[in-house]
Amino acid sequence: MNPFEKIFNYRLLSRLDDSGTFMVTSHERQWLKTMLRHPSAADAFSPGTLEKLRSILEREPSIETAVYVTEKARSADKQLYHPMLRPLRRCLQRLSGVRLTYSTKGGQIVSGQTGMPFKLEYSMVKKEWYLLWYHLRHRALMSTRLQKIVSVSDFVIPPDEAERIRGQIPRMLDSRKTDALIEVVPAYNRELSRILYAFSCFEKDVEYDPAAGLYRIRVCFLGDESEYLLSKLRFLGKRVRVVQGDYLQKRMHESATKALARYGIFPDAEGREEAAAASEAAEG
Repeated sequence: MNPFEKIFNYRLLSRLDDSGTFMVTSHERQWLKTMLRHPSAADAFSPGTLEKLRSILEREPSIETAVYVTEKARSADKQLYHPMLRPLRRCLQRLSGVRLTYSTKGGQIVSGQTGMPFKLEYSMVKKEWYLLWYHLRHRALMSTRLQKIVSVSDFVIPPDEAERIRGQIPRMLDSRKTDALIEVVPAYNRELSRILYAFSCFEKDVEYDPAAGLYRIRVCFLGDESEYLLSKLRFLGKRVRVVQGDYLQKRMHESATKALARYGIFPDAEGREEAAAASEAAEG
């Protein structure tokens, strides 16, 4: 392609971008039409947008997934897209308050709870969406599963009050954070990229000691994320060890002790007693 063609294409794409227009390939249009047939499309788009997209793509051939994709037996999966995402996202964009009705663990319905939404989070462990919000009456930070929310409506919060609350929430989150120092066993330094990928969803700092040839990873996490971090540590196995973080060290020691006890290997007297107690509890 000569320079004049490049300049022309650049100017054309720039003008399309300024007008809010973007180009898609034929394959992309076919894929979109196929995805619009999925049941979750009705929740992902408003009825008007969904109808408009379907009318635009009416003449496009769809991809017959049954021909190319074979789905084997698996456990039931929860729907990735939740119907409450759209109204909650609008509340977040408008910096408005929310009035929630949701159910508790005991099945009790709690209605008319007012708050300020802060963030929508997806738990990779539980495969569920959560709403992080500030409860106006209790002045507390709440985390509620979208699956538990029955209804949501918005209301206007004065801009000054909204800004004050949104400035206060990060400080409340910081007070809940803790950290742990994880050391990479030098024999596995070549797998550093894989190890860092396991901690990709956490805030972290990496240090390297050239004299000892050691990588140390300081991971920052919330208290309710400790179980997820433990699952990553167990997955990495002997590649890493926790050198700071009493709770994590204790839980990893318990996991290792119980795993060895299943095969009749007791690392110490305490492990033998724990295994005997667990055996008695199972028999009882």
